[in-house]
Amino acid sequence: METNRQKKIGGVIQKDLVDILQGEVRKNGVSNLIISVSKVIVTTDLSVATVHLSIFPQEKAQETLVAIKTNSKLIKHDLSQRVRLQLRKVPNLVFFIDDSLDYIEKIDNALSNKENPIENRDLLDKRRFQ
Repeated sequence: METNRQKKIGGVIQKDLVDILQGEVRKNGVSNLIISVSKVIVTTDLSVATVHLSIFPQEKAQETLVAIKTNSKLIKHDLSQRVRLQLRKVPNLVFFIDDSLDYIEKIDNALSNKENPIENRDLLDKRRFQ
């Protein structure tokens, strides 16, 4: 369970990371790319922040994640300049792709198509053993 301090630090990091990442996308002239920070989880010792990113379009997600990971030291430096009055030490950043929206979309599609397990009970056994 997260403490209030972890939540506050996660919120500060999330807000500033959004500004940094979207600013870099604009500055480099990349079009048709949206990066949003969906969640930041900070460890109890405040040394590591796990950053969950939603990247649209999904086809560019892996290559964008690789680019972000290779530039993570620069991102951490930019972040430290922004939060230097609020945090003594900036946590190490670990980036992941947040695929929860894709998961929700798959569930919606499954329920709206012919493979709806609520309407067609025969699919439950088929889905259980896949």
